[in-house]
Amino acid sequence: MLLAIINGFIITVSGEDIDKGTILIEDGKIKAVGRDIVVPDGAEVIDATGKVVIPGFIDAHCHVGILEEVYRIEGNDVNEMTDPATPHLRAIDAINPEDWGFEDAREGGVTTVVTGPGSGNVIGGENLAMKTAGKVIDHMVIKSPVGLKVAFGENPKRVYGSGQKSPMTRMATAAILRDSLVKAQNYMRKLEQGSRDPEKLPDRDLKMEVLVRVLKGELPLRAHAHRADDIMTAIRIADEFKVKLVVEHCTEGFKIAEELARRNIPAITGPSLTSRSKVELQHRTHQNAGILSRMGVKVAIMTDHPVIPINYLSLSAALAVKAGMDEREALRAITLNAAQIIGLDERLGSIDPGKDADLVILNGQPLELNTRVERVIIDGKTAFSC
Repeated sequence: MLLAIINGFIITVSGEDIDKGTILIEDGKIKAVGRDIVVPDGAEVIDATGKVVIPGFIDAHCHVGILEEVYRIEGNDVNEMTDPATPHLRAIDAINPEDWGFEDAREGGVTTVVTGPGSGNVIGGENLAMKTAGKVIDHMVIKSPVGLKVAFGENPKRVYGSGQKSPMTRMATAAILRDSLVKAQNYMRKLEQGSRDPEKLPDRDLKMEVLVRVLKGELPLRAHAHRADDIMTAIRIADEFKVKLVVEHCTEGFKIAEELARRNIPAITGPSLTSRSKVELQHRTHQNAGILSRMGVKVAIMTDHPVIPINYLSLSAALAVKAGMDEREALRAITLNAAQIIGLDERLGSIDPGKDADLVILNGQPLELNTRVERVIIDGKTAFSC
């Protein structure tokens, strides 16, 4: 199936803008993009005259599908708060594709999300990247897992400390993560021994299997951390075990931007469109993403849906621009930067040949408040139109 979007103002994100350009789509992929593209006979044509065409937005951290808005217990599967270390939990087993959040995402131009466990546990489980259109989760998933959720700061100590269980302190949170990683190192050594002598193979351990992938650099730790000292604890442990790290929320990242930039640690910032609902948010500011970006940190912007409705992702980026972030960088923070951070930039985040045909047609510039999403295309098919 061939689809052509013609006459639009194309913001590729990865390169130059193209005025009155054409995007040719075949079998769900972008086949060509440019000014002088011949539209084959028989292709379906969308005339985007006077419109802006951008790559689909990517929310690099949310809980759509796993923490449903209109339910409490029934649709709340975000935190297994019975054990502070649950690396073997898989987001794919809890996501409901019929959560209203997916419809909201499409209406807001969000075509890809990273969703998964919350921050109630020190180690929460695997998260995944998925498209926002579809009825069967297994067909919507792009990559599972994309990382292992870990959490620092107030949340784990509040969940367990209130019941006189560990972790009651930040020290215990760090200790539980360290202990789990050491156990995984030991398990990995036994696996290596077992590869030479099958009698020495350990019994299969699902928790350890995930942590071994972290130790091997196959999965990053995606660390929930707001306060600067909690971010530094995450960095300290990542340095100690030589594992990849992505800092999520990073509310006080602006205070230690040099540390993140020096180590090339990316940050997924937000949600900033909230009140100061707990102590560790007291210094939250829309300036954070811009400061981090100017210091050389690769930045994505999140909604943390349903904390902020997912259709407000572009508004969150616009507020960062209002607070001083470069407009192009803010757009990258919800497109190409997000794709790079989650390891899917070969498929997502910009309008380039060979990438998934996830596109949004707007009636104005993407970060303007009065701009309306008019059509969303996911994998070459219209997923929303108005």
